[in-house]
Amino acid sequence: MADLTTVAGRLMEQRGMSLRALAKAVHHDPSYLSKALRGIKPCGPALARAIDDALDADGQVIEAAAQPRPALAAQEAPVAPELVGYFRDQLAGHYTADMYLGPRHLIPTVQTQADLITQLAATADAPVRQGLLDTGAAYAALLGWLYQDAGDLTASARWRDVTLSLAHRSGDPQLISYALTNKAMLALDQGDGRAVIDYARAAQAGDRGLSPKARVLALQHEAHGHAILGNRRAADRLLDSAETLTSQVDDEHLWGNACRRTPHYVSVQRATCYGRTGRPQDARDAAGLWDQILGGMPGSARRDNAVFQARQAAALAVVPDPERAVAVAAEAASAVNATGSARLRREIKVIPARASAWAHTRPGRELRAIVASVA
Repeated sequence: MADLTTVAGRLMEQRGMSLRALAKAVHHDPSYLSKALRGIKPCGPALARAIDDALDADGQVIEAAAQPRPALAAQEAPVAPELVGYFRDQLAGHYTADMYLGPRHLIPTVQTQADLITQLAATADAPVRQGLLDTGAAYAALLGWLYQDAGDLTASARWRDVTLSLAHRSGDPQLISYALTNKAMLALDQGDGRAVIDYARAAQAGDRGLSPKARVLALQHEAHGHAILGNRRAADRLLDSAETLTSQVDDEHLWGNACRRTPHYVSVQRATCYGRTGRPQDARDAAGLWDQILGGMPGSARRDNAVFQARQAAALAVVPDPERAVAVAAEAASAVNATGSARLRREIKVIPARASAWAHTRPGRELRAIVASVA
């Protein structure tokens, strides 16, 4: 079969797609993509799949990328153990940046690094490979989240699958559990409560000697699944169990640390669950919880604060408290352009559905204008 350079070049010509357009479609820097297609830089499985999808190549790019490439093979050398620490340090920075910047600015950088980690793991000796697989799974999980936050659920699903695959190769039960809760998180955005519960329960299967953090994440996702199905009692029971564990979260894994980084973490989950049930009393309880939560959140968590404000506005719309719902929604909307978060935009766009009782009032018209501004 022809090499990657030939296959990609032919398909780009047939599709009338420039290198810059292809780079934009796969969320990579054009310079890096050019080198990957020419065999100078790695073209890992995830990047190959993204190119294949963008070019509608029916697997041709994936097959070509999987062939041995002499240009890279000649450069192969033992992978330095220090690279594992380097990528871990970079990942910690990416998590911090995500809280403030959102997905738009991070996806190209994180995806390039994830592809490189996968390429290095293919040639590394066993001890270093283990570290790269662990770190690669965490990068894939972050990418799954970034794409989900950006509203690209197809790409998110692809990276959720990569996360689970790398976690299984690693053999770390904590990481496997985390990968399954990532699948639950995606199902949550897809509105499939039963799938959320199934993945969350699978993440707890046999307990596997799970760390407190892995158990907290699984319990909270199961709670959200029950909330979607309207079962507040089950959600509360699960969140009560999670709350007893949060103070014990002390592992060194970089992933999943929102549960020890976010103030009022379980209250955030509880308020969100109450807002999902669709019942007015639960909405009132959610609005009260959001008042407590938002008063203690750091300003650096701009995207998350805005998401929480949008959820509070939705609860206030049901209460109803029209004036306050509009004011909170306006504040949330101000962060949409800065963060590029499709999740935030989606949270804002559902508010009018909760405000049907006062849709034709002055606040109702103001709310529609706010939503239109972020559509």
